[in-house]
Amino acid sequence: MIRRHALAFRAALMLSDAGLAIGLAVALSILRFGRHAALPSLEAALPDTWAVLLCFAGAWVAVLWMHGLYRSRALWTFRSEAGDIVRATVTFAIAMMAILFVFKLPGVSRLLLLYLFPSMAALALATRVGLRMLLVGLRKRGRNTRFMLVVGADQRAREFADLVECHQELGIKVVGHLTMHRDDGVNLNRPLLGVVDDLPAILHSEVIDEVAICLPFSEQTMISEVARLCEEEGRIVRVPVAVLERTLGSGRIEEIDGLPILSLISGPDRVLGLAAKRGLDIVGSAGMLLFLAPLFGLLAVIVKLDSGGSVFFAQERVGLQGRPFRVVKFRSMSPDAEERLEDLRELNTIHGHAFKLERDPRVTRVGRFLRRSSLDELPQLWNVLRGDMSLVGPRPPLRYEVDKYDIWHRRRLSMKPGMTGLWQIGGRRDPEFDRWVEKDLEYIDKWSFWLDLKIIARTVPAVITGQGR
Repeated sequence: MIRRHALAFRAALMLSDAGLAIGLAVALSILRFGRHAALPSLEAALPDTWAVLLCFAGAWVAVLWMHGLYRSRALWTFRSEAGDIVRATVTFAIAMMAILFVFKLPGVSRLLLLYLFPSMAALALATRVGLRMLLVGLRKRGRNTRFMLVVGADQRAREFADLVECHQELGIKVVGHLTMHRDDGVNLNRPLLGVVDDLPAILHSEVIDEVAICLPFSEQTMISEVARLCEEEGRIVRVPVAVLERTLGSGRIEEIDGLPILSLISGPDRVLGLAAKRGLDIVGSAGMLLFLAPLFGLLAVIVKLDSGGSVFFAQERVGLQGRPFRVVKFRSMSPDAEERLEDLRELNTIHGHAFKLERDPRVTRVGRFLRRSSLDELPQLWNVLRGDMSLVGPRPPLRYEVDKYDIWHRRRLSMKPGMTGLWQIGGRRDPEFDRWVEKDLEYIDKWSFWLDLKIIARTVPAVITGQGR
C-alpha cells in the first residue's frame, strides 16, 4: 500500500481496536462484579493487571492483523469484513482459553469472557464501518483529501486512476489526465486537462498534491523531465512501474494491490511524525485560544476604540500545494489599507516576490504595537485549529506573490504555512526574498517534530527582543 496514506489509516484502526479491547474488559468487569468490586476482582484473577490487559489488547490486534483486517481492500463489503472479524474472534477466543488453561488462571470469569469476545467482534466491525463513513463524509466536504494528476491517458493510465480512487481510505481524488499529444483520441471518464506541455501551467493553477506518471516505456526522456519538474515544485511523484527505478535513479518501491509503484517524495514523509505535528497543532492552538481568550477580548476593545472599523482583518493566502484560505489577524491598519496598497508598491523594501514597508503609513497607532509584539497574529491560532495552517511552517504567501514565483520557490508550498518558522526567528529582517525561501526550504528538508519544538521555544524570546519582526 502507498505508505504515506495507508499507515495513518492502519494506525487509527490498531489504536482504536486496542483501546476498545481494554475498555470493554474493564466495562464488562464493572457490569459483572459491580463498580467497587471490579478492580479488586481483576487484580485477584490477574497478577500485574494492567500489564496483562495491555498484552491482551496487543494480542487482539495481532490476531486481527493475521486475518488481514488492516490491509487495504479495493472491494470492501460489510459481509466480507464481518466474516473475517468472526474468524479472527474465534481464533482469539480459542487462544485465550488455551492460555488460561496452561497458566491455570481459574479466577478469570468464563461468563465475562462469553460476553467479552462477541462484544469485541461487534465493536471491531462497528469501528471499521464508522471510520470509513467518517472518511467518506470528510472527503465529500473537501476535507482530508489529496488531489492527483495523472500524466497519461491510455488504458494503463485509466486503470491506475480507477485503482487509486477505489481505495477510499487513501483519500486521493484524481482531478484529471494529461495526454501526450493534442490530437490523441482518448475515451476518459475524467476530465482531460491538456497535454504534457501544459503541466507547469496546471501545477500553478490547480491544487495538485501528487502526480502519477503513466506514460509509455518508450518516453523515458519525457518521464524524467516530468518527474524532475514535479520534484522541484515539491509534488509527490508516483510511477506505477517498478522497472523505472533505474531511469529515475531514486525513490522507493511501494505497492497497491500488488502493483509496484515507484514513489519520489521530496518533502517530509514520516507519517507518525506528521501526525504528531498535527496533534501538537490541535492541542497547542485549542489550549492557547482558551488561555488567551481574556487577552483577545481586551485587544478587540482596544482596536475598536483606536480606529473604529472591524476588529479582525481577513485576507486570502495560499496554503498547502496552492490551497486558498483566509488568514485572520487583529486589524493593525486603517480600514482603507487595501485600497491604498497600489500607491505604496514602489516603496517596497523586499527584493523579490513579497511586500513589506519599514514605516507603513497605513498602520494605526495601536497597530504598531500589535505588530511589534506579534499580537496581531494571535487569531491565526484559529487557522491552525482548522487545519489551514500549522504552528510551525513557511510564511503564508499572497496569491499575487505565488503567481510570480520561480520554479524553485514553489517547493515552499509543499508544507502547510505556519505562524512561526526559521524565517521568523532568524531571517525576517532580511530584505532578500530568496533568502526567506532558502530558510523555508531548509526547514522542509530538515523537518522533524523536534525541530518544530525547538522553533517554538526560540520564537518567544525572538518576539520579545524584536528579532523576529
